[in-house]
Amino acid sequence: MFGDYDEYVLDYIIMELESKIYLSKEGLKKLKKELQVLKSKKELKTKEGASSIPSQSIDSEYANFQEDLNFLEARIEEIETILKKSLIIKKPPVHKRKIIYLGATVTIEVDHQEDEFTIVGSIEANPVLGKISNESPVGMALIGHSEGDAVKVQSAITTVYKIKKITYKI
Repeated sequence: MFGDYDEYVLDYIIMELESKIYLSKEGLKKLKKELQVLKSKKELKTKEGASSIPSQSIDSEYANFQEDLNFLEARIEEIETILKKSLIIKKPPVHKRKIIYLGATVTIEVDHQEDEFTIVGSIEANPVLGKISNESPVGMALIGHSEGDAVKVQSAITTVYKIKKITYKI
């Protein structure tokens, strides 16, 4: 069943099935910093709320306070879940670096124009910054291919991506 896949691709497929969240070291650092800031804000807000709202009456001030606190708690919980499920994107072994995996910076040609982007986990995806998700149609289609391959991506229209160069900057 898996005869056409190499060991690295199989590891990738297995990790996908385990619902891991892929992060770069930079992305992990940003999330940890955000978590620290949010916990500080929550602590401050909780102390502030306890001293400034004399009763638990449902007025607009208390409702706003509670809404802000709920938002902070939800985001803290979300980041903690991400951190528990996270897996750091690593460079593949040297002999595998001519193949596209997570973390690859890929130079492609589409309709005689070159473009470059890095394939990252969905949490860090930001096409404006040249970061596309491994779960996007283009990201999924490119993973496992090599320089020189032409990859068709089917969506509303079919686009052919000619892979020019693969590097790993992570």
